[in-house]
Amino acid sequence: MIIDPRFNQLAAGLTGFSTELKKGERVLIDAFDVPDAMVIALVRATRARGAYPYVQLHRARVTRELARGAEDAQYAPHAEIELARMQKMDAYIALRGSDNIFEASDVPSEKVQLVSRLMKPVLDHRVGKTKWVVLRWPSAAMAQQAAMSTEAFEDFYFKVCTLDYGRMIPGMEALAALMKKTDRVHLKGPGTDLRFSIQGIGAQPCGGLRNIPDGEVFSCPVKDSVEGVIQYNAPTVYLGASFDQIRLVFKRGKIVEATSSNTKRLNEILDSDAGARYIGEFALGFNPHILEPMRDILFDEKIAGSFHFTPGQAYEGVGNGNKSQVHWDMVCIQRPEYGGGEVWFDGKLVRKDGLFVPKALHKLNPEYLLGGK
Repeated sequence: MIIDPRFNQLAAGLTGFSTELKKGERVLIDAFDVPDAMVIALVRATRARGAYPYVQLHRARVTRELARGAEDAQYAPHAEIELARMQKMDAYIALRGSDNIFEASDVPSEKVQLVSRLMKPVLDHRVGKTKWVVLRWPSAAMAQQAAMSTEAFEDFYFKVCTLDYGRMIPGMEALAALMKKTDRVHLKGPGTDLRFSIQGIGAQPCGGLRNIPDGEVFSCPVKDSVEGVIQYNAPTVYLGASFDQIRLVFKRGKIVEATSSNTKRLNEILDSDAGARYIGEFALGFNPHILEPMRDILFDEKIAGSFHFTPGQAYEGVGNGNKSQVHWDMVCIQRPEYGGGEVWFDGKLVRKDGLFVPKALHKLNPEYLLGGK
């Protein structure tokens, strides 16, 4: 089979820079509505590194049908099988395409929660015990979300996903070091005045090793430290439902008020379990190619000049211990065209209107990441 050179370039990056596959390692290639040619490119790239490929193919309409009739008696043994397989893997590469991002919108919420609960051990093992990377796959539906032609969106996608992520390393390391020393964080912007602590939590740079596209450093608030209000300005899709203008009010770390264009569904999700109303992640995004939201979180959370503040599950290692079946990355963009905003660490201005202020962090600003000085 003749394969698009861009597929081969992406496959080489995923098996090389992102997961660093070694001889004899096993990798599960999880493909959701992805062309066979891309899967084959990954299989070949895996074998070229002396590793062993395993492939699972998914189709969104089939997954929806299974979820609509989900029962414990069906999904409990399914989760056991999936966990046993994941425990045999050294690495995990997921490509997630979608012809319709709302395919699961009519799956009852109780069924979604049942599947999420039973499959959570598989997710926890994959995140905590394997080398993994997850990325979207371009489609006409994604081009529509981005308000672009299909051809222009594909060009954008491959430009973003094959970015020289190594160029991010110096700036990311400087930002992570600063966050590790920080106690108090203050976020300011239109509708936002939020304070919390990240003392003792740590920070994790993300530059192409876990998600593609990438470009963020994340930490997590001390669980009960969050106080104030936040107004997100990027639209979001979660569990098949769409939300705009989410506004959250916090007291002693807990979301005590939540409104949006879909307030009823928003609160249903936040009531999924005890941890869903607490925050599991705080991150600053800086991918220079990603500027506008497109209701796809793997892109939107990396928007240059953005931050995300995430209700639900905290990550192991850089977390506050919060447990939840929810992990919902909600995004606020602070560049001037989105109303601006500021990020303060321990009383010092770190980012203003989307640009990093300290000299040590200038290498995370778009001018440098796109090849400038």
